[in-house]
Amino acid sequence: MKQQINVSDLGLIDYQQAWDYQEQLLKENVRIKLDAGRGAAHLSQTTNHYLLFCEHPPVYTLGKSGHMENLLISEQQLQEKAIAFVPTNRGGDITFHGPGQVVGYPILDLEHFFTDLGRYLRSLEETVIRTLADFGISAGRSAGETGVWLEPENPAKARKICAMGVRCSRWVTMHGFALNVNTNLDYFNNIIPCGISDKKVASMHVELGKMVPPEAVKTALKKHFAEVFGADLLDAR
Repeated sequence: MKQQINVSDLGLIDYQQAWDYQEQLLKENVRIKLDAGRGAAHLSQTTNHYLLFCEHPPVYTLGKSGHMENLLISEQQLQEKAIAFVPTNRGGDITFHGPGQVVGYPILDLEHFFTDLGRYLRSLEETVIRTLADFGISAGRSAGETGVWLEPENPAKARKICAMGVRCSRWVTMHGFALNVNTNLDYFNNIIPCGISDKKVASMHVELGKMVPPEAVKTALKKHFAEVFGADLLDAR
């Protein structure tokens, strides 16, 4: 029987607010799993899967293993540019979130799919790679580097179009991916994106030479997410 994933679009939302909501959903799933492990009375209660789409006001986020020196501007400059800075509990280094991105946060109980974080990340990458192909953009993976890349086989031209960083607790995931759709790439000049200094970043609108409808991108992402994870996606009413 296919798993059901509840899809919600949170719209433009503060990064911390979206993080808090993810934590709430994750903790509820962990509670259900712990209760089941203790033989609690309501064993019929099962964990729930979610896929949250959103967009954030400008913010730099730093992963738990990230390095502050990859932020290239001062706190005063952050304030002058109206960019927030948030240390997080996800994997990965520093990245940017902001207008023009499609951000996806899957909260999945991987025990209903597969208990393999590497496979999970590759599955997220595959979802984005297939989505980009729908728009005529050929993308792939860069060996040893998480995320989705354009021309990864050519070090002189390799550029990242989608960053990823996740957290997993008792096989329940949170955080996710940020796909540059119509993103202003100038924001990336203030950081060493993902701690990788010798490669650039990309966006769909620069690659295609035109603005791309975010709703069309989300529709494609949902289609391919369902395919890759073998699940049914249900839009929130």
